Amino acid sequence: MARMVRHRTGDRVSVHDSVQEMYERLHKDGMSNTFDRFDPQEKIRCGFCSAGVSCQLCTNGPCRISDQAGAMLGVCGITPDAMAMRDMLLRNAMGASTYAHHAYEAFRTLKSTVEGKTPFKITDRDKLFWFAGQCGVSTNGSPEQVASWLADFLMYELHRGYDEPSKIIAAFAPPPRQKKWQDLAIYPAGTLHEIKDAVASCLTNVDGDFLSMARKALRLGIATIYGAQIGLEMVQDILFGTPMPHEVEVDLGILDPAYVNIVFNGHEPWVGMATYLAAKNPQVQQRAREAGARGLRVIGSIETGQEMLQRLPMDEVFRGLTGNWLAIEPALATGAIDVFAMDENCSPPYLKPYEEKYGVTLVSVNDLVRIPGVDKNFDYKPPEAAHIANQLIDLAIGNFKARKGKVTPKVPQKITKAISGFSTEAVLKALGGTPDPLVSAIKAGKIKGVVALVNCTTLSTGPHDYMTVNLAKELIKKDIMIVSGGCGNHGLEVAGLCNLDAINMAGPGLQEICRSLNIPPVLSFGTCTDTGRISMLTTALANHLGVDSADLPIAVTAPQYLEQKATIDGMFALAYGLYTHLSPTPPVAGGPELVKLLTEQLEGYTGGKVALGDDPVEAAKGIENHILKKRAKLGLD
Repeated sequence: MARMVRHRTGDRVSVHDSVQEMYERLHKDGMSNTFDRFDPQEKIRCGFCSAGVSCQLCTNGPCRISDQAGAMLGVCGITPDAMAMRDMLLRNAMGASTYAHHAYEAFRTLKSTVEGKTPFKITDRDKLFWFAGQCGVSTNGSPEQVASWLADFLMYELHRGYDEPSKIIAAFAPPPRQKKWQDLAIYPAGTLHEIKDAVASCLTNVDGDFLSMARKALRLGIATIYGAQIGLEMVQDILFGTPMPHEVEVDLGILDPAYVNIVFNGHEPWVGMATYLAAKNPQVQQRAREAGARGLRVIGSIETGQEMLQRLPMDEVFRGLTGNWLAIEPALATGAIDVFAMDENCSPPYLKPYEEKYGVTLVSVNDLVRIPGVDKNFDYKPPEAAHIANQLIDLAIGNFKARKGKVTPKVPQKITKAISGFSTEAVLKALGGTPDPLVSAIKAGKIKGVVALVNCTTLSTGPHDYMTVNLAKELIKKDIMIVSGGCGNHGLEVAGLCNLDAINMAGPGLQEICRSLNIPPVLSFGTCTDTGRISMLTTALANHLGVDSADLPIAVTAPQYLEQKATIDGMFALAYGLYTHLSPTPPVAGGPELVKLLTEQLEGYTGGKVALGDDPVEAAKGIENHILKKRAKLGLD
């Protein structure tokens, strides 16, 4: 595998001017931050760990594989390929577990809602009855009854056994793909069973076969998408509305220090939505004005913010999205945030000094999240959503009084327009209810293909969002449309690639299609959990053409992936039969047979393969070449 390349752009830490501006404030204030902590770590990074040939799982270790030292196997006898794959499988299990947590909270929130225990309601009844019918759940009842039955079904689906074929896979995966998974023995059980077996297999002296563990990783990826992601996104649609395109505002400039600002950060939107509903109450706004503010606003950060951004209109209460996880510390440094509410994941652990320096109240609203030194912790339970929201409002108003006149705010004057809310239904609606216009554009070559960009953001290959933004620009220049999700999506929104002005950056064919449909060349599909939603759109295209997903002129890229949720999404993409570009190189390079499996041999089994590359121009060429090969195979060129 190629050595990782880290791009440099002078002294910049981010491609976004707003983040760069706030970084300079952090640096001037002497605040420890993610950007400055990277370089010291890079100097002492372990090459064995980077290659995946380091193991600390038992007391015979730590073990490292080294040809030079004659250490060809671990003490137990494990090979470098198995050592690297075992480490990757454990990462996958962590990512799958986090998605399963989100799904569990979604399903019990739906159940509590129909029991009248939450401030939410069934917003999209059509989606409720459609999805229930697709899952084989009875639709002969009231919306509340059907929703309750659906919640029970989805909860059961999480731990469905190996002897019961998944109804969700049967409904939402292309039939040729289902047969492929059965033939390869990677058709999964429920997500929780797959997590259990994956983790148990990683115990010392249990599974030492890298091929066996690779199959388990693929099976876990399939189980995560169908058992957790699709269900949780459909439930969120049912409760809060199916996303439809609408103009929004993003970047740090949306923060106004004259308002009481509550920012929601994480992945699960329950408390954020409950607070938005509570903040719509005129009495709450009056309380904020009596405290000396112009009003109270709810602001989104990373995935929780994106879930809200996809569904909520811009109004005086909801003001948009600040950015992705590397924009968290810069956002706190504005001195304009009163409560920073954290759920599930992507809240850095060293935030307490920011609370003291910039006058913000840090609060956890999820049982998974604990920040050292932060003592305001609410463990979300659906019946307590309204209570937690009211507590956050009280804390925020009190914080505003404390920070006013004591903290000097500094907010970058950067606001970008974006179009958010491109669900599968929204895309089909824009196409007139059928994939035909998109298929016709692909057949005519005006759109060469489609790339799903689903990733995090990292500093390992260069400045914040450098690879993501520049790869997206290269792809759309080549008439390749992008559907995006995750932190990378927020980066593209802030960079201006998700609005109509971005059409001018696209190639002539893509420009023509975007102008005719009035859509940008990068469609904001939402969060990393929307990998499942993207698979639904891909399945719709495959079924429409009567082909397998592996035959489509489609690819996946994770150009600045960071953590474990990204790795399980990548495993699904490989199982789904897709060319999957990754940057940076995952920690498997020390296993030569594993590398060969992922980059060469796997294509003969699932149709998917890993492609590597840290240069946006070269990565775009590789993706384009793959798409052209698929077009030729379908007879489109």
